[in-house]
Amino acid sequence: MAVKVLIPTTLQKFANDQATIECTASNVSELIDSLDKTCPGIKGRLCDDEGKPRRFLNFYVNSEDIRFLEGTNTQLTDGDEVSIVPAVAGG
Repeated sequence: MAVKVLIPTTLQKFANDQATIECTASNVSELIDSLDKTCPGIKGRLCDDEGKPRRFLNFYVNSEDIRFLEGTNTQLTDGDEVSIVPAVAGG
C-alpha cells in the first residue's frame, strides 16, 4: 500500500532532503521501518531505544493523532497520509 509521509523540515536532512516520501506499510511501525530502509538512520531520530516514537514527535494518520488511535499499530491503507510533527514548546 502506498502511503505518503510528510517529513518535517528539521528531519529532511535525514530523508535525502525530501519533504515527502512514499512508502509501503500496513501500519505505522512498518512505515517507520520502511522509512529507515529508504533513509538509513532516520529511525534513530524518530524512535527511542525501545522502538517507540520519541516524546517530542507526533505522528498523524490523515490528521488523526496515533496516540488516540492504536499507536504504532495504527493500520494504514493505500493513499493514507502520515505527518510527522515535532512538538513545539516554549515560554
